[in-house]
Amino acid sequence: MKFKSLTLALAACTAASFFAAPAAMAQAKEQFFPVLVYRTGAYAPNGVPFANGYVDYLKYVNAKGGINGVKLTFEECETGYATDKGVECYERLKGKGATVFQPLSTGITFALTDKAPGDKIPLITAGYGRADTADGMAFKWNFPLLGTYWTAADVLVQHIAKKEGGADKLKGKKIALVYHDSPYGKEPISALQARASMHGFELQLLPVTAPGVEQKATWLQVRQSRPDYVFLWGWGVMNSAALKEAVATGYPREKMYGVWWSGAEPDVKDVGANAKGYNALAMQHGAEPGSKIIQDLLKEVHGKGQGTGPKEEVGQVLYMRGLISSMLGVEGVKRAQERFGKGKVMTGEQVRWGLENLALDQKKLDALGFAGVMRPVSTSCADHLGSSFARLHTWDGAKWNFSSDWYEADSSILKPLVKASAEKYMGEKKMQRRESADCQS
Repeated sequence: MKFKSLTLALAACTAASFFAAPAAMAQAKEQFFPVLVYRTGAYAPNGVPFANGYVDYLKYVNAKGGINGVKLTFEECETGYATDKGVECYERLKGKGATVFQPLSTGITFALTDKAPGDKIPLITAGYGRADTADGMAFKWNFPLLGTYWTAADVLVQHIAKKEGGADKLKGKKIALVYHDSPYGKEPISALQARASMHGFELQLLPVTAPGVEQKATWLQVRQSRPDYVFLWGWGVMNSAALKEAVATGYPREKMYGVWWSGAEPDVKDVGANAKGYNALAMQHGAEPGSKIIQDLLKEVHGKGQGTGPKEEVGQVLYMRGLISSMLGVEGVKRAQERFGKGKVMTGEQVRWGLENLALDQKKLDALGFAGVMRPVSTSCADHLGSSFARLHTWDGAKWNFSSDWYEADSSILKPLVKASAEKYMGEKKMQRRESADCQS
């Protein structure tokens, strides 16, 4: 009996070891996504829905089996939109096997751009960050996917020119840029100055001190100078404050055009009907509650009690932006697996290759549930932008509606600006442009 008991015990132990080993291996097959957020502070009303959309998509991918069987893990770190806190979050999370960082702040992006090459972790800055990082031969680790602020500025000028009956009609016009006095707000100035020089319009620069609650002096200048158009480069409470001041000073909302970070539900909901006619860029997408990806996510995540935030925000503008940003990171991993091994955990260096070789054509986007939400994205060694299209939507007093066709930023204007800025950066950092052989590394 003793011998039989010992045999059974050994068998049980062996069986336990047999099952434990694969379990440990499976546990190790996790792709870690650090999530930099700001759920507190002056910018929380805009930061929260973005963060919820970002995290919900990671949960959705897990609900569908992960990336070829590799489960996703994530950890949030609160930055409060402060550059120093963003750097602290990066330093704390980078050693946990970080797949990719998405700073959600141009200031943080500037700081991390110097760190990413040494740490070999890519940065996705979809619709923000440094415009010159579109040059992949200069910035190996940065991916300003879907559009930069130079893309945005160029498209807005194109739209205004179309409204006026042609670019030649812009001569003598006045455009005021009301901007967040930060790296974010200053980023479009170069592109707007280039267009102003080309077309002969006057560019009036009106900085607003963060967070942007107090703007009376700024709008007094608007009332005095009477610009033909106002471009709004705000974020968080600054946007609704600007719209309220426009109402108070009588500036027509239909002559106001915001960047895509000034065109979401939190920016207009407190102004309501008084914001009717206000226009903003859509970073390809707008509010997309009827899209297939949202219907699938509601079923697989919120329908199972796993939603990160309130169900009512799902499909709204900033929620969609967070979701799309998350999707781009996931697709970078998926693309990397095609080269380095399906079902394997990818390193930051491998994911960088994946992001540099994205090929999200319409068929793939449709299969992912993004039909009608966004256009194809195709990157290369030289092009880390992948797409430079945008359209506009207009607030009708209750909701956003698309109000323009697609525009593509003029590369003949922007590429020289990008190259000159990239060359300047490399000169300051004593860097060399990448060799073509490096494109396959």
